[in-house]
Amino acid sequence: MATSKQMAAAMSPHRNFQAMHEVIEANLDPLGVVMPLMHAQLAWVAHPQELAEAAAEYSTHMMALQWQSWQRMFGVEADDVESPNPDDNRFVDSIWHDSATWDITKEWYLLMTHHVQDMLFRTPGLCSRDRRRAAFWWRKWLNAMAPTNFLLTNPVAMQKAVESNGESLARGMRNFIDDMQAGNIRMTRPDDFKVGVNLASTPGKVVMQNLLLEVIHYTPTATQVYRTPILIVTPWINKFYILDLTPKKSMIKFLLDQGFDVYITSWKNPDASMAEVGFDDYIVDGVAAAVETVCSISKSPKIHMAGYCIGGAALATYLAWANRQHAAKDVPVASATFFTTLVDYHKPGDIEVFLDEGSFHFLSRKMEEKGFLDGKEMASAFRLLRSNSLIWHYVVHGYLYGETPPPFDVLFWNMDTTRMPARMHTWYLRNLYLDNKLIKKDALEIAGQLIDLSSIVQPLYSVAAADDHIAPWKQTFRLNNFAAGSKRYVLSSSGHILGIINPVVNPPKREYWVSHAERHDSADEWKERAQHHAGSWWEDWMAWLKPQSGEMGKPPVIASKAYPVLADAPGTYVLES
Repeated sequence: MATSKQMAAAMSPHRNFQAMHEVIEANLDPLGVVMPLMHAQLAWVAHPQELAEAAAEYSTHMMALQWQSWQRMFGVEADDVESPNPDDNRFVDSIWHDSATWDITKEWYLLMTHHVQDMLFRTPGLCSRDRRRAAFWWRKWLNAMAPTNFLLTNPVAMQKAVESNGESLARGMRNFIDDMQAGNIRMTRPDDFKVGVNLASTPGKVVMQNLLLEVIHYTPTATQVYRTPILIVTPWINKFYILDLTPKKSMIKFLLDQGFDVYITSWKNPDASMAEVGFDDYIVDGVAAAVETVCSISKSPKIHMAGYCIGGAALATYLAWANRQHAAKDVPVASATFFTTLVDYHKPGDIEVFLDEGSFHFLSRKMEEKGFLDGKEMASAFRLLRSNSLIWHYVVHGYLYGETPPPFDVLFWNMDTTRMPARMHTWYLRNLYLDNKLIKKDALEIAGQLIDLSSIVQPLYSVAAADDHIAPWKQTFRLNNFAAGSKRYVLSSSGHILGIINPVVNPPKREYWVSHAERHDSADEWKERAQHHAGSWWEDWMAWLKPQSGEMGKPPVIASKAYPVLADAPGTYVLES
């Protein structure tokens, strides 16, 4: 019988290999670009039967495509063997079908792309996480190598160059040089919008400012307002005015016109001096301080609250923190609304490809050196998740077609990035994304209080987006399984931004599903009984919120002696670059 020392000696080569693997992954491949692909290749080599079956399947498709190619070359119409995915707009121009040469080019590219992706997702003996990461990075390379991205393999670009006598290429070169100088592939021109002029122009006043945030109180537009005001907690990874774009898209203006007294947080853009600001500070000096401000000015003992994305995670944390501090009747929150909010980070969406121990330590070192995470780095990561629509589309149209991107307020906002304090963001990534502690009872301590989401007894209204790749809707639904209060859940069409920025229009452009949720429900069970509606969920939200808002009366003062006017909206923090 082997002794413990003998067993340890036998295991030591494996341990040494594992330790060496971790060192290589953490230092040479922190984002997991190479290792998952190597693992996938080794896995296929270790499963020869599955590899042979995949090769046979590929050969069948290749023979069918070869026959289709011969038909097209001899002028015979033939149906495509491979078709672009529904959201793939790279080959929409008719020349990619009408011309045999370009149709064949497109078909062979799609065959290789689809087959490689399918194989990576089906890799035998590989964990699902490594499958997704391998497929993700290989897809990024395949997207970069698409024939549409190069002048000599893009017939539309060559046609435009001929028709314009080369002027399209000259404009494209100017666009390229401008982007190089800006250090970014621009999705809209920086001079198309100005914050406070044609964006974030709803009238209001800054009534509180501290190290972390400004609180903006908007000027009421209705002669009578509800007694219970609403405070919106915005995400600090973006600037607040996504909720106050143009007047037609502004959720702020909509709420004002509905008779609500509206406040919003505008977070400071941190620099190296704020390196030691932590998540506790964002809850206490941020959310709690804003709540105190609203209650003081409005003289209302309770307020409605809403949180967007990480602002929603902060709101859930604040509610659990406040309910631990006080009896439920003394917590100054009448209801809480969550926009695309994750509290369970077990399956956090496509962003998962960037997050593991190696990438965490890599980012932590970078943040420790600078004192912050640069917003441009975060924006680049999110753009990479949708590289065809958010990167290569602008490369092709800007550099090959010589087009100037049209004004688009959402994309202007998307490029207006913010930084993250090193300590806060390191804590956030470790405790929420990697260790998923927010859903674990008493696993987190915030400002002296253990956090338990089941202590949240306030009524909840949650909104998710069906096409959200940042906060997948089935994962946002999990909030209902932890909070104890009554819950109404809404699933909107579209994605992370346009699913929320969803103004009421006639005829309706979007749709939503809605029903009450119970703690034992699964997302699929809820969807089976949810009612479908055409239009904007904003109307359903109002029908839910107004009955809980008390009587209507004269609008309150904008500011008070304790919280005087400090500046006009949109304030000063939002203008910091």
